[in-house]
Amino acid sequence: MTATLDSTAVARYLADHPHFFEEHASLLGDVRLSSPLTGRAVSLQERQMEVMREKYKALELRLSELNRNAQENQAIANRFHSWNQSLLREHDVAGMPRAVTEGLKSSFNVPAATLRLFNVAPQYQDEWFAAGVSEDARLFANGLQAPYCGSNNDFEAVRWLDDAASIKSAVIVALRAPGSKGPAFGLLTMGSPDAERFTSLMATDFLVHIGETASVALAPLLA
Repeated sequence: MTATLDSTAVARYLADHPHFFEEHASLLGDVRLSSPLTGRAVSLQERQMEVMREKYKALELRLSELNRNAQENQAIANRFHSWNQSLLREHDVAGMPRAVTEGLKSSFNVPAATLRLFNVAPQYQDEWFAAGVSEDARLFANGLQAPYCGSNNDFEAVRWLDDAASIKSAVIVALRAPGSKGPAFGLLTMGSPDAERFTSLMATDFLVHIGETASVALAPLLA
């Protein structure tokens, strides 16, 4: 009695005998397969070409995605470089907070940006960036171990922005010594009237770098 071969055994046999179709070349034209693309019966050779074309399309899409991501990352790097240059051009310590916020708005096309520092040195206590901050806002800053990016839930830090009533999405970054998990010495806030400009689905790695750079630039203002 001849044993019935299952599809797995046939597939294993063909994989173990790569010269099978060389020895039986006529089968390449004789074997008919149903094409999932056209629905008609095609030869083994035609089906193989369809599979290769699908793989090629998938690779093209993946390459296009990688290229788009590379271009976006390059654009972000260029904006970050531009912002860093604006900070380096500021030689007045008291002017650094304005350089940070205005640089973010111009380099990253952010509609609104501001910041508040806690416990500034006595000579800066009357400056706008040292304006009163509630104890709740300070507690919020201390608990913010990663940048907040998403909807404006009536945060106090967002109310510091110009035209705060129009802000629908926001970024809030705690300012603290880079690498430190200790108390924050301020908050950096960015906002937009576009609800989709800043969302919870956005990666925050780059915002961490912005927070660290701003923290280093603003540290000389502290008591």
